[in-house]
Amino acid sequence: MKHMIIGTAGHIDHGKTTLIKALTGRETDRLKEEKKRGISIELGFTYFDLPNGLRAGIIDVPGHEKFVKNMLAGVIGIDLVLLVVAADEGVMPQTLEHLAILNLLGVEKGIIALTKADLVEEEWMELVEEEIREEIRGTFLENSPIIRVSSTKRQGIDDIIQILEDRSRKLDYKKEDETPRLPVDRSFIVSGFGTIVTGTLLSGSLKKGDEVEVFPKGNISRIRTLQVHDEDAEVAYAGQRVAMNLAGIKKEDVERGSVVAPIDSMKKTMMLDVKVGLLESLDRTIPNRTRLKLYLGTKELLCRIILLDRDELSPGEEAYAQLRLEEETVAKMKDKFIIRFYSPMFTIGGGEILEPNPTKKKRFDSNALRELEVKDQGSFGDILENIINEKSKEFPSIKELTLATSMKEESIKDEVDKLAREDRVKSFTLTEDSYIIHKEYFKELQALIIDELEQFHKNYSLRVGMPKEELRSKTIKNASPRLGEIIIDKLIREGILEQKSEFIRLKDFKIQYSDKQLKIKDKIIRIFAENAYIPPKMGDLNQLIREKEIEINEVVNSLIDSGDIVRLNREILILKESYDNSLVKLKRFFESQDSISIGEFRDILNTNRRVSIALLEYFDEKKITKRDGDKRILMKGFD
Repeated sequence: MKHMIIGTAGHIDHGKTTLIKALTGRETDRLKEEKKRGISIELGFTYFDLPNGLRAGIIDVPGHEKFVKNMLAGVIGIDLVLLVVAADEGVMPQTLEHLAILNLLGVEKGIIALTKADLVEEEWMELVEEEIREEIRGTFLENSPIIRVSSTKRQGIDDIIQILEDRSRKLDYKKEDETPRLPVDRSFIVSGFGTIVTGTLLSGSLKKGDEVEVFPKGNISRIRTLQVHDEDAEVAYAGQRVAMNLAGIKKEDVERGSVVAPIDSMKKTMMLDVKVGLLESLDRTIPNRTRLKLYLGTKELLCRIILLDRDELSPGEEAYAQLRLEEETVAKMKDKFIIRFYSPMFTIGGGEILEPNPTKKKRFDSNALRELEVKDQGSFGDILENIINEKSKEFPSIKELTLATSMKEESIKDEVDKLAREDRVKSFTLTEDSYIIHKEYFKELQALIIDELEQFHKNYSLRVGMPKEELRSKTIKNASPRLGEIIIDKLIREGILEQKSEFIRLKDFKIQYSDKQLKIKDKIIRIFAENAYIPPKMGDLNQLIREKEIEINEVVNSLIDSGDIVRLNREILILKESYDNSLVKLKRFFESQDSISIGEFRDILNTNRRVSIALLEYFDEKKITKRDGDKRILMKGFD
């Protein structure tokens, strides 16, 4: 869906507000002081319909140098600019500053309105036009039309409307598939309604009744009513001027610079990784750690610039930097910004956000600079891969990647699927979400798991493997237990690991007994076989075999791991063959009886009460039997 927002720019008293009135029939100066002084101080908003039926929003920005911060708040999200130059004065300082700001913010389309054309001679008009052409050379306005205008006599007004209509047909579709964001440029109270906020919806769509969050303060609200161009609406789309009535929010909780967006869709920050450039016209360099005014969206805040690859930035140069903020804000990758000196106040440059929620970076760190280069020059897939690579140790979910990029979940899922098909990332799906790590980090985890198992096999050469939970907890520490299991299972499917019962071992691992260990093993099995249902305690076993306790324990543990011996409880072990026979005898008993007592089972096996209890409790644990008073009954499926 196409929507058009037009913004004005230009020096004070060059006729921006009068031009808008000629186009729309409406006055945008609202304040008494504006009407008294004849200048715009705050932003003005109105709209008009083009001949093709498209309704265009129009933003009137102040031209005085003292109100540049208000101008910056108004030009966010505009599709086309009307740069206004008065014919009787020509290009002035604020004309150039506004032009520089628009260029830095990435505005791509515009018209130059040469106002007050009825007040000058033709020769002077031609000189002014020549001056304008010289000043716009190399900017986005270089090939834009210059229309001679007299707003009071309506000269050139129809020409501007025709050009606007032509340009409207070539508008790009707004980013409706992205997370909704509305940077607030005004908030006020309407009696009987409460807090009203206005702004240009940069992306996505918002509906009446939606639950929203006001960032960065985090207040939760609901959109009670919506208006688009002074008319009630059920839905507002990207590219429209929007007013919304927020329920349960005080005016002071949603000031200019706040962002209204879905709950938990953005993450506040005190740092921003950026690519920043200085204007060529600047007459000084910017040293590292210079304190600056930052204009981001509709917000104005102070920051220090940390230059990551140099000690100072010269006019016309670009560099990677980290902005350390003096208050919290929210942003999205690729957002544009402006920087100004705060004393004296004038524009010095701007740039683009590469990472809205970075970690603190060291200067001259080659790895950090390479990461920023990818985010600067790469495709969205490259950028997302880089983010995943950075965050792999945190095992980011699709939801967390959505938060990091401000893209909708569907878009992130599609891009992750593509990266997974290209074997650039590994994706693991749980019930509630999918978790993504970079393939290089997966290789690190694989190497770590292999090293851990190699050491385990070396230390415990007779063990069938390491318990799965122990392996997970030692190697995949930052993931949830279930996610850790899924990663280990993937290595099993790929033939790198092998699972036996609850134990994990390397695929090519084989238990190899020494001659001495084989002798101990044979003695243990013989002793347990000869004492099938009155097995020896471990202490007795040590006395019977007369070898070192540690060596006997190692062989016993190996036989337990392999399943040759069953551990009924902490103290009682039994040969697997004896266990199987006891189960056969139990089932045979139940062929003619409904229940069995401890004494009856003891007599069947010709054992003692201690062993019969241990066996029956083990059967209970395995869901073979079920306790019924002082007897056991056979569970269904085992009869």
